[in-house]
Amino acid sequence: MTHEVFNQVPPLAGHDVSDEAALLDGLHREGAGWAEAEVRELGRLAGTERAQEWGRLANEHPPVLRTHDRCGHRIDEVEFHPAWHELMTVAVTHGLHGSAWTDPREGAHVARAAKFYTWRVDAGHGCPVSMTYAAVPALRQSPELAALYEPLLARPEYDFGLRPPLTKTALLAGMSMTEKQGGSDVRANTTTAAPQPDGTYRLVGHKWFTSAPMCDVFLTLAQAPGGLTCFLVPRVLPDGGLNPLRLMRLKDKLGNRSNASSEVEYDEAVAWRVGDEGRGVRTIIEMVNMTRLDCVIGAASGMRLGVTTAASHAAHRSAFGRPLIDQPLMRNVLADLAIESEAATTTMLRLAGATDRSVRGSESETAFKRLGLAVSKYWICKRWPAHAAEALECLGGNGYVEDSGMPRLFRESPLNSIWEGSGNVAALDLLRATLREPQTLEAFFDEVALSQGADKRLDAAIRETKESFADTSTIEYRARRVAENLALVLQASLLVRHGHPAVADAFCATRLGGDWGGAFGTLPPGLDVAPIIDRATPKVA
Repeated sequence: MTHEVFNQVPPLAGHDVSDEAALLDGLHREGAGWAEAEVRELGRLAGTERAQEWGRLANEHPPVLRTHDRCGHRIDEVEFHPAWHELMTVAVTHGLHGSAWTDPREGAHVARAAKFYTWRVDAGHGCPVSMTYAAVPALRQSPELAALYEPLLARPEYDFGLRPPLTKTALLAGMSMTEKQGGSDVRANTTTAAPQPDGTYRLVGHKWFTSAPMCDVFLTLAQAPGGLTCFLVPRVLPDGGLNPLRLMRLKDKLGNRSNASSEVEYDEAVAWRVGDEGRGVRTIIEMVNMTRLDCVIGAASGMRLGVTTAASHAAHRSAFGRPLIDQPLMRNVLADLAIESEAATTTMLRLAGATDRSVRGSESETAFKRLGLAVSKYWICKRWPAHAAEALECLGGNGYVEDSGMPRLFRESPLNSIWEGSGNVAALDLLRATLREPQTLEAFFDEVALSQGADKRLDAAIRETKESFADTSTIEYRARRVAENLALVLQASLLVRHGHPAVADAFCATRLGGDWGGAFGTLPPGLDVAPIIDRATPKVA
């Protein structure tokens, strides 16, 4: 009698995670409407208690490194909870890892992005999935290697275990670039690569971050006689012996705990060169650009999870005599979170469309993607931690408790801004692009100009953003502000053209019009927030 449970929120389960107007509209707009049934199938699975439990268990029971067997033999294996393998099986069989590369249909990369976005039950296993997807364009720099490995990297099968790569039914790929003395400055790498008479190389050195070390092959950077070069390194050699990649320890990370990240020593590890000697950065950048796209997708997906969880809580929780979702200030917060989420989702789909058309040979889309991806990687990933914190706070004390799932979401949120180039790296990269490839800036402004005349606030913001490039003497110091302004005019342009009118109006009024405070929930009066909140509230069966 003393413990009657009431006014508690039911679990957010039993709904289609992909049932989101911004996602499905963008899927069709960017040429992948044919994939809606596939996306919805995955969305229904992502919304089940079973799938969400896999995500919880994979994080509650993180991977364990086993360096030696009981007899003292070096094995360098990582053990995962069975939930990890369930997550990986779903991701791979649904083609999130590489099927877009072998699917001839227009929009294949958009379909893959939508599914990657939808399968949000755990972020950690997305790492090997993303790296496998990204490895293909880099590997194509050596057609003979691509012919051997690409079909296995794209096959929708999950074949876990250490065996010679070419004997397996399917493969996963990782990357291993960062060294302790260099970080993002990979040209400072000291790992050496000595050429051998048989055409292979022997690698000696230490890598500070190698995520998903149980992948079958890795793309890595090392100093060859001709300079920094990209190499393909298998975990297991063709004769069945272990390649001497010594897993020294697993990183104890803030988040992303279901995924193993390790330090690795190469002790005369066998490797095959990918691309020409001395062109390692140019080769590996093909992979980096794809994983940067996934950073944007992942951040957008995390924002969507945050706002839908907050909206579901507010719809079921009452305070001071009425549901939270009916209270004006909570409506302000929820609407503001939803606006940020829809802007991120719409942008990531546009970038996925540009990726698809770039792969198919469009020079204009390649130029737009080069700059659009850099500014979006900076801004959307930078916005996620603040968004996750506010979404957590919508649940009050319940949000601070692990059972809610919000602490895991919050711990995950800083990663995408750090991975594949932190904020400064991303901001400076866009400046480098405008200097070395001026057509990228032209293509970017051609894109946002498609909204000209639709909103005076946006027109003014575009003019001001163009003018910010006039003073080159301080532009590096101002690089973050430049990146932010570029991202905001891109998001506003896309929302004005393709988004819900209420979302577009609120975005321009706040992010561009200056009528906005420093925190979420500071929308000005007079905006139509009802449809914005309705679009963010999940429809649970």
